[in-house]
Amino acid sequence: MATTLTPVLTKHWDDPRSWTLETYQRDGGYQALDKALHTDPAALIDEVKNSGLRGRGGAGFPTGLKWSFLPEPDGGPRYLVVNADESEPGTCKDIPLMMATPHILLEGVAITSFAIGCNHAFIYLRGEVVHVYRRLMNAVQEAYDAGLLGKDIGGTGFDLDVTVHAGAGAYECGEETALLDSLEGRRGQPRLKPPFPAVEGLYARPTVVNNVESVASVPSIIANGADWFSGMGTEKSKGYGIFSLSGHVTRPGQYEAPLGITLRELLDMAGGVREGHELKFWTPGGSSTPIFTAAELDVPLDFDSVAAAGSMLGTRALQIFDDTVSVVHAVARWTDFYAHESCGKCTPCREGTYWMKQIMTRLEHGEGTAEDIETLLDVCDNIFGRSFCALGDAATSPVTSGIQHFREEFELGTHTPWWEAFPPEASALFPVATSKETVSA
Repeated sequence: MATTLTPVLTKHWDDPRSWTLETYQRDGGYQALDKALHTDPAALIDEVKNSGLRGRGGAGFPTGLKWSFLPEPDGGPRYLVVNADESEPGTCKDIPLMMATPHILLEGVAITSFAIGCNHAFIYLRGEVVHVYRRLMNAVQEAYDAGLLGKDIGGTGFDLDVTVHAGAGAYECGEETALLDSLEGRRGQPRLKPPFPAVEGLYARPTVVNNVESVASVPSIIANGADWFSGMGTEKSKGYGIFSLSGHVTRPGQYEAPLGITLRELLDMAGGVREGHELKFWTPGGSSTPIFTAAELDVPLDFDSVAAAGSMLGTRALQIFDDTVSVVHAVARWTDFYAHESCGKCTPCREGTYWMKQIMTRLEHGEGTAEDIETLLDVCDNIFGRSFCALGDAATSPVTSGIQHFREEFELGTHTPWWEAFPPEASALFPVATSKETVSA
């Protein structure tokens, strides 16, 4: 098992002014771009394929394979769109990455664009993170001024423009086709597929949509080779990734490690669960993934092992909850989020998340009925696999897995409010009004 960290993306986060071009180039930044610009684009795609890099945005689809799905050039434009709309509860890896070292993303954008034949790339950023937007814009300007973006990059004849676009804060726009609609100026709602973005994406042209961390991992692969990257991780989940530990852990933060490391090992590095308490439950990949308990502490955190254990690796957002937390209260907060963020396009998600929220609120306040738990499961069953996009499925995960592991707490919600069943300090992580009148207001 892996027992050490592998700082690649996070290597220079502690450097003074780590976000500047000067700092990035001092340690070899943009050398991979120079190497890529003198390499056949098809060879670059093969290198990324051979590395085994899988999408770091949650789905885990092979990145190089995704690039290869683009049709043959027809003389028209093709686009790269970076999905930087990070907004799921617990997920916090792309925002600090762009804040600390934006140029590693821009170098990845340039290499990826050259590989797929793109001359205009877009970075779609969550609109609330204005500080990150400004830092990205400054980094883009630095790259233009240095001749690393724009016309005739490095004298190779390759042109690339990069547009940083701030979204309006919709979680739904993390879904790639909703993101494309938003980027085009329409309401951010998912499109019917097929056609897939690789064939008909942004402005109805061939488009690659990749996560921030996926694209930022490309320079190290080109610089060091596919074998170097695939030498880390597991057989089917190659390389490294940023694991975001939050919640009731002694030293929360970003831990960059090979895929396949376990939560037990990460907790050891992070000082364990806060003193005087024990691990109760945790999420392996953010709020959209079924929860785990202490029984899964030794599950390798790679795509296949986590799936085999009944959850998803997702974005590696490891939210840690100790024995002071009410599962019903935590799940109710997540359910509120999904009900609020549902775009309303499809009936199962629009109506289902609404009713889930009503039932979870009753159980949270000790006003549930004996039938509520089965009704919840029935509603989840009618959402899962029937919604237009993955948001509906995501909303069901904490509910169904919460009931699976902690049914007795849901049954407690038929007569006891969560704040009477758990110590007052339990509210520190999920503050909420404790009266029905305040909630209604």
